[in-house]
Amino acid sequence: MTKLHVGIIFGGGFEEHPVSVKSTQEVAKNLDLDQYEPFYIGITKSGAWTLCDGPEDGWEDGPGRPVVLSPDRSNPGLLVLDPGDHQTIKLDVVLPVLHGRLGEDGAIQGLLEIAGIPYAGCDIPSSALCIDKSLTYSVVAGAGIGTPKFWIVAAGDEVDADRFNYPIFVKPARSGSSFGVSKVSTKDELPDALRTAGQFDSKIMIEEAVVGSEIGCAVLGNDGELITGEVDRVALTHGFFKIHQEDDPESGSENATFIVPADIPVASRELVRETAKAIYRALGCRGLARVDLFLTEDGRAILNEVNTLPGLTSYSRYPRMMAAAGMPLSEVIDRVIGLALAGPGR
Repeated sequence: MTKLHVGIIFGGGFEEHPVSVKSTQEVAKNLDLDQYEPFYIGITKSGAWTLCDGPEDGWEDGPGRPVVLSPDRSNPGLLVLDPGDHQTIKLDVVLPVLHGRLGEDGAIQGLLEIAGIPYAGCDIPSSALCIDKSLTYSVVAGAGIGTPKFWIVAAGDEVDADRFNYPIFVKPARSGSSFGVSKVSTKDELPDALRTAGQFDSKIMIEEAVVGSEIGCAVLGNDGELITGEVDRVALTHGFFKIHQEDDPESGSENATFIVPADIPVASRELVRETAKAIYRALGCRGLARVDLFLTEDGRAILNEVNTLPGLTSYSRYPRMMAAAGMPLSEVIDRVIGLALAGPGR
């Protein structure tokens, strides 16, 4: 059987580089090598692209070959830039295991569109919408789905602290994994929170705090039939949930545990699933995404955020939710690759 050539892009030059590497390590463990021939394309912290043996420790310092994506759509694949060895490696599909900036914002998706290579996950418009939380909220609210009240300011702007009812959250509008996010309980804390968010983005979102349980829903599919995993609930001991920022995330979160399936009524689980699918469709998502919501005491499901390439690490929520519904990561990988090859709307 001819194996599919799968390009797996990981790493990246921004704050979510380590998370991407850990996600790719799990993908490597669960990739069916009878079906796929993987080509691991690691992007170093400095931004160099290298064809390496895999995402194991030390890959950035190993004997990888420099590569770039060929812009020639008639011969899609990788150009190897070794001196005297400018070969092209054909790729049938790309799995971009990249999180945050240049991974989930439409940038790598645009490069793959130019190259003419099918790729897993959301396309350019949906990626750009979902990375910017203010745009996400605007589209979802337009679809009649609840969102928190929010305000947008630019980094460095003077902000009237008396206009808000506290607590509030201050966050970069276009970042992931809670980097730069602060919970602000009094107006005296606002200036420091704005400075922190401004380190990650020039566009800052100030958001009302929603009182409710934090619930997640894993979604898989394109425009047609959508599959959801078991929903989870984030149980906090203190503070607020900051994913991927613990000192030792493999041993568990410092302030949260994840209950899968969520310990909420069956009707509430169904509400979360249906709301998550409606959000997924409103934003034009495809392939996979994790939709995070707040479930309020009066039974409303309110959007928190959408992750278009959720973490796939050993401790990540998306694979846990899918596994609890009977779909291991190996099958998730098969499905997202199949959806990428089928094209939009299949």
